[in-house]
Amino acid sequence: MNPNKPLALLGGLTPAEFMKTYWQKKPLLVRQAFPAFKPPISVSALKKMAKADDVQSRLIWRNHGQWQMENGPFGRLPKMAEPDWTLLVQSVDIHDDAAASLMHQFRFVPDARLDDLMISLATAGGGVGPHFDSYDVFLLQAKGHRRWQFGQQKDLTLVPHLPLKILQAFKPDQEFILEPGDMLYLPPQAAHDGVALDECMTISVGFRAPDEAALASGMLEAAADQILARLGLSASAYSDPALPGPSLANLYKDPKQAATAKPAELPEQLIQAAVHAVSKIKFDEVLATRFLGCWLTEPNQAAVFEPQDDIDEDFGTHWLLDRRTRMLYRGNQLFINGEVAPCKPEPGLKLLADQRVLSMDTGVAARLSDQALDALEDWVNAGWVQLAEQLT
Repeated sequence: MNPNKPLALLGGLTPAEFMKTYWQKKPLLVRQAFPAFKPPISVSALKKMAKADDVQSRLIWRNHGQWQMENGPFGRLPKMAEPDWTLLVQSVDIHDDAAASLMHQFRFVPDARLDDLMISLATAGGGVGPHFDSYDVFLLQAKGHRRWQFGQQKDLTLVPHLPLKILQAFKPDQEFILEPGDMLYLPPQAAHDGVALDECMTISVGFRAPDEAALASGMLEAAADQILARLGLSASAYSDPALPGPSLANLYKDPKQAATAKPAELPEQLIQAAVHAVSKIKFDEVLATRFLGCWLTEPNQAAVFEPQDDIDEDFGTHWLLDRRTRMLYRGNQLFINGEVAPCKPEPGLKLLADQRVLSMDTGVAARLSDQALDALEDWVNAGWVQLAEQLT
Protein backbone atom coordinates (compact mmCIF):
# COMPACT_ATOMS: atom_id res chain seq x y z
CA MET A 1 0.00 0.00 0.00
CA ASN A 2 1.37 3.36 -1.04
CA PRO A 3 1.35 5.60 2.08
CA ASN A 4 1.32 8.72 -0.13
CA LYS A 5 -1.69 7.78 -2.27
CA PRO A 6 -4.99 9.46 -1.25
CA LEU A 7 -7.65 7.01 -0.07
CA ALA A 8 -11.40 7.48 -0.28
CA LEU A 9 -11.83 5.63 3.00
CA LEU A 10 -9.77 8.38 4.64
CA GLY A 11 -11.75 11.16 2.98
CA GLY A 12 -9.07 11.82 0.40
CA LEU A 13 -6.24 11.96 2.91
CA THR A 14 -3.15 9.92 2.24
CA PRO A 15 -2.31 7.28 4.88
CA ALA A 16 0.79 9.34 5.72
CA GLU A 17 -1.35 12.44 6.33
CA PHE A 18 -3.87 10.51 8.41
CA MET A 19 -1.23 8.89 10.61
CA LYS A 20 0.52 12.22 11.19
CA THR A 21 -2.57 14.29 11.91
CA TYR A 22 -5.22 11.96 13.37
CA TRP A 23 -3.80 8.61 14.48
CA GLN A 24 -3.91 8.47 18.31
CA LYS A 25 -4.64 12.20 18.34
CA LYS A 26 -8.17 13.18 17.33
CA PRO A 27 -11.38 11.80 15.74
CA LEU A 28 -12.10 11.88 12.03
CA LEU A 29 -15.51 11.59 10.37
CA VAL A 30 -15.49 10.46 6.74
CA ARG A 31 -18.75 10.69 4.82
CA GLN A 32 -19.07 7.92 2.23
CA ALA A 33 -15.71 6.39 3.01
CA PHE A 34 -17.13 3.38 1.17
CA PRO A 35 -19.67 4.60 -1.40
CA ALA A 36 -22.56 2.23 -2.13
CA PHE A 37 -21.24 0.01 0.63
CA LYS A 38 -22.56 -3.53 1.00
CA PRO A 39 -21.94 -5.47 4.21
CA PRO A 40 -19.49 -8.37 3.89
CA ILE A 41 -21.99 -10.65 5.63
CA SER A 42 -25.78 -10.74 5.79
CA VAL A 43 -27.86 -10.32 8.93
CA SER A 44 -28.98 -13.96 8.80
CA ALA A 45 -25.40 -15.20 8.32
CA LEU A 46 -24.23 -13.08 11.26
CA LYS A 47 -26.97 -14.51 13.48
CA LYS A 48 -26.02 -18.01 12.42
CA MET A 49 -22.40 -17.26 13.25
CA ALA A 50 -23.39 -16.14 16.76
CA LYS A 51 -24.89 -19.58 17.35
CA ALA A 52 -21.63 -21.40 16.60
CA ASP A 53 -19.42 -22.75 19.37
CA ASP A 54 -16.20 -21.43 17.82
CA VAL A 55 -17.37 -17.82 17.52
CA GLN A 56 -17.09 -15.25 20.29
CA SER A 57 -20.32 -13.28 20.63
CA ARG A 58 -22.22 -11.21 23.17
CA LEU A 59 -25.81 -10.05 23.53
CA ILE A 60 -26.42 -6.73 25.29
CA TRP A 61 -29.75 -5.24 26.33
CA ARG A 62 -31.39 -3.22 29.06
CA ASN A 63 -33.95 -4.64 31.45
CA HIS A 64 -35.90 -2.00 33.41
CA GLY A 65 -33.09 0.45 32.75
CA GLN A 66 -30.35 -1.96 33.89
CA TRP A 67 -27.61 -3.10 31.52
CA GLN A 68 -27.49 -6.85 30.89
CA MET A 69 -25.01 -8.98 28.96
CA GLU A 70 -24.89 -12.63 27.96
CA ASN A 71 -22.10 -14.49 26.19
CA GLY A 72 -22.75 -16.79 23.23
CA PRO A 73 -23.16 -19.16 21.60
CA PHE A 74 -26.89 -18.47 21.43
CA GLY A 75 -29.60 -21.01 20.79
CA ARG A 76 -32.08 -18.21 20.22
CA LEU A 77 -31.77 -14.50 19.51
CA PRO A 78 -34.37 -11.75 19.97
CA LYS A 79 -36.54 -10.86 17.01
CA MET A 80 -35.60 -7.84 14.93
CA ALA A 81 -38.94 -6.29 15.85
CA GLU A 82 -37.86 -6.16 19.51
CA PRO A 83 -36.09 -2.86 20.32
CA ASP A 84 -33.06 -2.01 22.45
CA TRP A 85 -30.76 -5.01 21.94
CA THR A 86 -27.33 -5.42 20.40
CA LEU A 87 -25.47 -8.49 19.17
CA LEU A 88 -21.68 -8.25 19.02
CA VAL A 89 -19.77 -10.83 16.98
CA GLN A 90 -16.00 -10.73 17.46
CA SER A 91 -13.24 -11.60 14.96
CA VAL A 92 -15.53 -12.02 11.97
CA ASP A 93 -12.42 -11.73 9.79
CA ILE A 94 -11.34 -15.15 11.07
CA HIS A 95 -14.53 -16.75 9.78
CA ASP A 96 -15.30 -14.87 6.56
CA ASP A 97 -13.11 -14.02 3.56
CA ALA A 98 -15.06 -10.87 2.64
CA ALA A 99 -14.72 -9.52 6.19
CA ALA A 100 -10.99 -10.29 6.15
CA SER A 101 -10.59 -8.48 2.82
CA LEU A 102 -12.38 -5.43 4.24
CA MET A 103 -10.12 -5.38 7.30
CA HIS A 104 -7.03 -5.61 5.12
CA GLN A 105 -7.90 -2.25 3.56
CA PHE A 106 -6.66 -0.73 6.83
CA ARG A 107 -3.15 -2.16 6.50
CA PHE A 108 -1.63 1.30 6.25
CA VAL A 109 -1.30 0.65 9.98
CA PRO A 110 1.29 -2.09 10.73
CA ASP A 111 -0.09 -5.63 10.97
CA ALA A 112 1.47 -5.86 14.42
CA ARG A 113 -1.21 -3.41 15.59
CA LEU A 114 -4.17 -4.64 13.54
CA ASP A 115 -6.39 -6.84 15.71
CA ASP A 116 -9.77 -7.86 14.37
CA LEU A 117 -13.05 -6.92 12.72
CA MET A 118 -16.13 -6.97 14.93
CA ILE A 119 -19.70 -6.58 13.70
CA SER A 120 -22.53 -5.12 15.77
CA LEU A 121 -26.15 -5.88 14.92
CA ALA A 122 -28.73 -3.76 16.73
CA THR A 123 -32.39 -2.88 16.67
CA ALA A 124 -33.76 0.63 17.26
CA GLY A 125 -32.45 1.95 20.56
CA GLY A 126 -29.72 -0.68 20.75
CA GLY A 127 -26.21 0.17 21.89
CA VAL A 128 -23.58 -0.70 24.47
CA GLY A 129 -23.77 2.55 26.43
CA PRO A 130 -21.32 5.45 26.72
CA HIS A 131 -17.83 4.03 27.05
CA PHE A 132 -14.24 4.35 25.87
CA ASP A 133 -11.82 1.94 24.27
CA SER A 134 -8.15 1.58 25.11
CA TYR A 135 -7.31 1.20 21.45
CA ASP A 136 -7.88 2.92 18.11
CA VAL A 137 -11.05 1.98 16.24
CA PHE A 138 -12.68 2.64 12.88
CA LEU A 139 -16.51 2.50 13.07
CA LEU A 140 -18.01 1.82 9.65
CA GLN A 141 -21.76 2.03 9.19
CA ALA A 142 -22.82 -1.01 7.15
CA LYS A 143 -26.62 -0.98 7.38
CA GLY A 144 -29.24 1.38 8.82
CA HIS A 145 -28.42 4.49 10.82
CA ARG A 146 -26.62 5.11 14.10
CA ARG A 147 -26.31 8.30 16.10
CA TRP A 148 -22.82 8.76 17.49
CA GLN A 149 -21.99 11.14 20.32
CA PHE A 150 -18.35 11.47 21.29
CA GLY A 151 -15.74 13.64 22.94
CA GLN A 152 -12.31 13.49 24.50
CA GLN A 153 -13.23 14.08 28.14
CA LYS A 154 -10.69 13.51 30.89
CA ASP A 155 -13.10 11.96 33.41
CA LEU A 156 -13.20 8.26 32.47
CA THR A 157 -14.69 6.98 35.74
CA LEU A 158 -16.85 3.90 35.20
CA VAL A 159 -20.14 2.94 36.81
CA PRO A 160 -19.27 0.18 39.30
CA HIS A 161 -20.76 -3.32 39.44
CA LEU A 162 -21.93 -3.51 35.83
CA PRO A 163 -21.21 -6.26 33.26
CA LEU A 164 -20.20 -3.49 30.82
CA LYS A 165 -17.75 -0.61 31.08
CA ILE A 166 -20.19 2.33 31.21
CA LEU A 167 -18.97 5.88 31.80
CA GLN A 168 -20.36 7.43 34.94
CA ALA A 169 -20.42 10.99 33.53
CA PHE A 170 -20.60 11.12 29.74
CA LYS A 171 -20.17 14.61 28.29
CA PRO A 172 -20.02 14.50 24.48
CA ASP A 173 -19.08 17.54 22.46
CA GLN A 174 -19.90 16.22 18.99
CA GLU A 175 -22.83 14.33 17.48
CA PHE A 176 -23.36 12.81 14.04
CA ILE A 177 -25.75 10.36 12.40
CA LEU A 178 -23.94 7.85 10.20
CA GLU A 179 -25.46 6.30 7.11
CA PRO A 180 -24.24 3.20 5.24
CA GLY A 181 -20.73 3.86 3.94
CA ASP A 182 -19.94 6.58 6.51
CA MET A 183 -17.06 5.95 8.90
CA LEU A 184 -15.83 7.42 12.16
CA TYR A 185 -12.28 7.04 13.48
CA LEU A 186 -11.74 7.39 17.22
CA PRO A 187 -8.38 7.43 19.04
CA PRO A 188 -7.86 5.62 22.37
CA GLN A 189 -9.77 6.94 25.40
CA ALA A 190 -12.22 8.92 23.27
CA ALA A 191 -15.56 8.69 25.06
CA HIS A 192 -18.36 7.66 22.72
CA ASP A 193 -21.89 6.31 22.58
CA GLY A 194 -23.61 4.88 19.51
CA VAL A 195 -27.37 4.32 19.45
CA ALA A 196 -29.12 2.53 16.59
CA LEU A 197 -31.95 4.51 15.05
CA ASP A 198 -33.33 1.53 13.12
CA GLU A 199 -32.18 -1.98 12.18
CA CYS A 200 -28.49 -1.29 12.24
CA MET A 201 -25.20 -3.00 11.44
CA THR A 202 -21.90 -1.38 12.39
CA ILE A 203 -18.43 -2.73 11.63
CA SER A 204 -15.56 -2.04 14.02
CA VAL A 205 -11.95 -2.43 12.93
CA GLY A 206 -9.90 -2.52 16.12
CA PHE A 207 -6.20 -2.40 16.92
CA ARG A 208 -4.29 -4.15 19.67
CA ALA A 209 -2.43 -2.03 22.20
CA PRO A 210 -0.35 -4.13 24.63
CA ASP A 211 0.43 -2.57 27.97
CA GLU A 212 3.92 -2.46 29.45
CA ALA A 213 3.15 -5.40 31.72
CA ALA A 214 2.43 -7.63 28.70
CA LEU A 215 5.57 -6.46 26.92
CA ALA A 216 7.77 -6.92 30.00
CA SER A 217 6.39 -10.36 30.91
CA GLY A 218 6.74 -11.47 27.29
CA MET A 219 10.37 -10.40 27.20
CA LEU A 220 11.03 -12.26 30.45
CA GLU A 221 9.38 -15.38 29.06
CA ALA A 222 11.45 -15.15 25.89
CA ALA A 223 14.61 -14.73 27.97
CA ALA A 224 13.70 -17.77 30.07
CA ASP A 225 13.16 -19.81 26.92
CA GLN A 226 16.51 -18.62 25.62
CA ILE A 227 18.18 -19.95 28.77
CA LEU A 228 16.31 -23.25 28.72
CA ALA A 229 17.02 -23.75 25.03
CA ARG A 230 20.74 -23.78 25.75
CA LEU A 231 20.07 -26.60 28.16
CA GLY A 232 17.89 -28.44 25.66
CA LEU A 233 14.85 -28.14 27.93
CA SER A 234 12.51 -25.88 25.95
CA ALA A 235 10.39 -26.50 22.87
CA SER A 236 8.54 -23.19 22.60
CA ALA A 237 8.42 -21.11 19.44
CA TYR A 238 10.47 -18.42 21.19
CA SER A 239 13.50 -20.73 21.37
CA ASP A 240 13.17 -22.82 18.21
CA PRO A 241 15.66 -22.33 16.74
CA ALA A 242 17.49 -21.18 19.84
CA LEU A 243 18.73 -17.62 19.95
CA PRO A 244 22.40 -17.17 20.86
CA GLY A 245 22.65 -16.39 24.52
CA PRO A 246 25.11 -16.33 27.41
CA SER A 247 26.37 -19.48 29.04
CA LEU A 248 24.88 -19.74 32.51
CA ALA A 249 26.21 -23.17 33.40
CA ASN A 250 28.67 -22.05 36.07
CA LEU A 251 27.88 -23.33 39.54
CA TYR A 252 27.77 -20.95 42.47
CA LYS A 253 31.01 -20.93 44.45
CA ASP A 254 31.85 -19.30 47.78
CA PRO A 255 35.36 -20.40 48.83
CA LYS A 256 35.67 -17.33 51.02
CA GLN A 257 32.42 -17.90 52.92
CA ALA A 258 33.13 -17.45 56.60
CA ALA A 259 31.48 -19.39 59.40
CA THR A 260 28.24 -17.69 60.41
CA ALA A 261 26.39 -17.18 63.65
CA LYS A 262 23.22 -16.40 61.65
CA PRO A 263 22.60 -19.47 59.46
CA ALA A 264 19.09 -18.34 58.44
CA GLU A 265 20.32 -15.08 56.91
CA LEU A 266 20.68 -15.00 53.10
CA PRO A 267 24.37 -14.49 52.21
CA GLU A 268 25.19 -11.23 50.47
CA GLN A 269 27.47 -13.04 48.02
CA LEU A 270 24.62 -15.29 46.87
CA ILE A 271 22.39 -12.26 46.35
CA GLN A 272 25.06 -10.62 44.19
CA ALA A 273 25.61 -13.85 42.26
CA ALA A 274 21.92 -13.91 41.31
CA VAL A 275 22.04 -10.26 40.23
CA HIS A 276 25.17 -10.92 38.19
CA ALA A 277 23.63 -13.98 36.50
CA VAL A 278 20.55 -12.12 35.30
CA SER A 279 22.66 -9.16 34.17
CA LYS A 280 24.27 -11.46 31.59
CA ILE A 281 20.92 -11.73 29.76
CA LYS A 282 20.69 -9.20 26.96
CA PHE A 283 17.25 -7.63 26.69
CA ASP A 284 17.98 -6.31 23.24
CA GLU A 285 16.29 -5.86 19.87
CA VAL A 286 17.04 -9.43 18.83
CA LEU A 287 15.21 -10.86 21.83
CA ALA A 288 12.36 -8.36 21.45
CA THR A 289 11.98 -9.25 17.78
CA ARG A 290 11.79 -12.96 18.62
CA PHE A 291 9.19 -12.43 21.34
CA LEU A 292 7.03 -9.97 19.41
CA GLY A 293 7.26 -11.89 16.15
CA CYS A 294 6.01 -15.11 17.74
CA TRP A 295 3.46 -13.46 20.02
CA LEU A 296 1.89 -11.12 17.49
CA THR A 297 1.53 -13.84 14.85
CA GLU A 298 -0.17 -16.34 17.14
CA PRO A 299 -3.43 -17.24 15.39
CA ASN A 300 -6.73 -16.22 16.91
CA GLN A 301 -7.91 -18.93 19.30
CA ALA A 302 -10.91 -19.47 17.03
CA ALA A 303 -8.77 -20.00 13.94
CA VAL A 304 -9.04 -23.46 12.40
CA PHE A 305 -6.93 -24.01 9.30
CA GLU A 306 -8.33 -26.13 6.51
CA PRO A 307 -5.77 -27.56 4.06
CA GLN A 308 -6.84 -27.68 0.45
CA ASP A 309 -8.01 -31.08 -0.74
CA ASP A 310 -6.07 -33.01 -3.39
CA ILE A 311 -3.29 -30.45 -3.76
CA ASP A 312 -1.54 -30.74 -7.12
CA GLU A 313 1.95 -29.26 -7.10
CA ASP A 314 1.39 -28.09 -10.68
CA PHE A 315 -1.82 -26.27 -9.72
CA GLY A 316 -1.87 -22.56 -9.00
CA THR A 317 -0.28 -19.36 -10.19
CA HIS A 318 -0.23 -17.60 -6.81
CA TRP A 319 0.55 -18.25 -3.17
CA LEU A 320 -2.17 -16.65 -1.06
CA LEU A 321 -2.06 -16.25 2.72
CA ASP A 322 -5.10 -17.83 4.34
CA ARG A 323 -7.32 -15.21 5.96
CA ARG A 324 -6.41 -16.64 9.39
CA THR A 325 -2.65 -16.55 8.79
CA ARG A 326 -0.50 -13.90 10.43
CA MET A 327 2.98 -13.25 9.05
CA LEU A 328 5.59 -10.70 10.17
CA TYR A 329 9.28 -10.12 9.59
CA ARG A 330 12.14 -7.96 10.79
CA GLY A 331 15.83 -8.12 9.98
CA ASN A 332 16.75 -11.72 9.26
CA GLN A 333 13.84 -13.20 11.22
CA LEU A 334 10.52 -14.33 9.73
CA PHE A 335 7.46 -15.36 11.74
CA ILE A 336 4.25 -17.11 10.76
CA ASN A 337 1.36 -18.20 12.98
CA GLY A 338 3.32 -18.04 16.22
CA GLU A 339 6.41 -19.81 14.93
CA VAL A 340 9.86 -18.88 13.71
CA ALA A 341 9.97 -19.68 10.00
CA PRO A 342 12.60 -22.25 8.96
CA CYS A 343 13.99 -19.81 6.40
CA LYS A 344 15.04 -16.18 6.23
CA PRO A 345 12.70 -13.40 5.04
CA GLU A 346 13.80 -13.43 1.42
CA PRO A 347 12.39 -10.68 -0.84
CA GLY A 348 9.69 -13.02 -2.16
CA LEU A 349 8.52 -13.97 1.32
CA LYS A 350 8.54 -10.32 2.42
CA LEU A 351 6.36 -9.53 -0.57
CA LEU A 352 4.00 -12.36 0.39
CA ALA A 353 3.79 -11.00 3.96
CA ASP A 354 3.23 -7.40 2.82
CA GLN A 355 0.75 -8.08 0.02
CA ARG A 356 -0.64 -11.39 1.37
CA VAL A 357 -0.27 -12.78 -2.14
CA LEU A 358 2.71 -13.70 -4.32
CA SER A 359 2.55 -14.47 -8.02
CA MET A 360 4.69 -17.40 -9.05
CA ASP A 361 5.52 -15.56 -12.27
CA THR A 362 7.37 -12.68 -10.61
CA GLY A 363 11.12 -12.39 -10.51
CA VAL A 364 11.27 -12.50 -6.72
CA ALA A 365 9.32 -15.77 -6.76
CA ALA A 366 11.76 -17.25 -9.26
CA ARG A 367 14.62 -16.40 -6.91
CA LEU A 368 13.14 -18.14 -3.86
CA SER A 369 15.61 -20.51 -2.24
CA ASP A 370 14.99 -24.22 -1.81
CA GLN A 371 14.45 -23.59 1.92
CA ALA A 372 11.76 -21.00 1.16
CA LEU A 373 10.05 -23.27 -1.37
CA ASP A 374 10.08 -26.14 1.13
CA ALA A 375 8.56 -23.85 3.75
CA LEU A 376 5.84 -22.73 1.35
CA GLU A 377 5.02 -26.36 0.58
CA ASP A 378 4.72 -27.11 4.30
CA TRP A 379 2.51 -24.06 4.83
CA VAL A 380 0.27 -25.09 1.95
CA ASN A 381 -0.07 -28.57 3.43
CA ALA A 382 -0.94 -27.01 6.80
CA GLY A 383 -3.56 -24.72 5.27
CA TRP A 384 -1.64 -21.58 6.23
CA VAL A 385 -1.07 -20.70 2.57
CA GLN A 386 -3.49 -21.40 -0.28
CA LEU A 387 -2.64 -22.15 -3.90
CA ALA A 388 -4.74 -19.96 -6.17
CA GLU A 389 -5.13 -20.47 -9.89
CA GLN A 390 -6.24 -16.89 -10.35
CA LEU A 391 -7.16 -13.96 -8.12
CA THR A 392 -10.80 -12.89 -7.96
